[in-house]
Amino acid sequence: MSSSPADPLNSPILTVYHGEMASFVQLEAHAHAEPILMSSATATLAVLSQERDWLVPPGYGLWVPGGVEHAASAVRGGEVSVIMFDPDRCPITWTEPTGVPVGRLLHELVVHLHQVGPEHPSRPHAEALVFALLTPLPAHHIQISMPTDPRVAAVAERLIADPADPRELAAWADHVHTSVRTLSRLFLSETGLSFARWRTQVRVRAAIQLLADGTTVDSVARAVGYRKTSAFIAAFRRATGHTPGTYSPGGTPPGV
Repeated sequence: MSSSPADPLNSPILTVYHGEMASFVQLEAHAHAEPILMSSATATLAVLSQERDWLVPPGYGLWVPGGVEHAASAVRGGEVSVIMFDPDRCPITWTEPTGVPVGRLLHELVVHLHQVGPEHPSRPHAEALVFALLTPLPAHHIQISMPTDPRVAAVAERLIADPADPRELAAWADHVHTSVRTLSRLFLSETGLSFARWRTQVRVRAAIQLLADGTTVDSVARAVGYRKTSAFIAAFRRATGHTPGTYSPGGTPPGV
């Protein structure tokens, strides 16, 4: 990825990184005094901290406060951005990693900040709008925790790669050479959700990007593993509080 530095004397933004991140690239655990915002346009990122793990799909970002140790990897490669902020000038003071929606406007602003120099006349206005648009995800929004136990993590990674995989818990237990009872317990203890609910959230997150790309609701339903469109719509609404059409072109995704 290439970067565009800002003037640390005048700007709350120190550096803007924007570019492609290849699949399965890994950044080892580290910490720094500066807070950062990692966001994805087309990639799917897994971010690990001491408190919990996060899945950052296209259209979302994760705020990581300064001093918080974290590691990251690209579950699926694609376009990503990372903004590093001056800890003394940044107006955002969130003390815990926080998920944020990254709509079209916020994404284009980040790209613009990457492309222009610190002395560009639009810079102060663009930066102010970035901070105005950075809002935490609503409480009802789905959060996907990534498990760490190798057995359940192997299942999770396969489902993220292919949300339509139809295998149920018994087949997955055979796949990772453990019992159904053990795998069920691990999903609950490591993610806070049953296998079925966790898989539903993964499918809904995958569906959001397909819908944003203009894929029809019927096609998205099949692509993420639902035989009946009505079942997909019901699951999507339970998970997000919105109908799938909200995320289609011309709709208004929450947080945009």
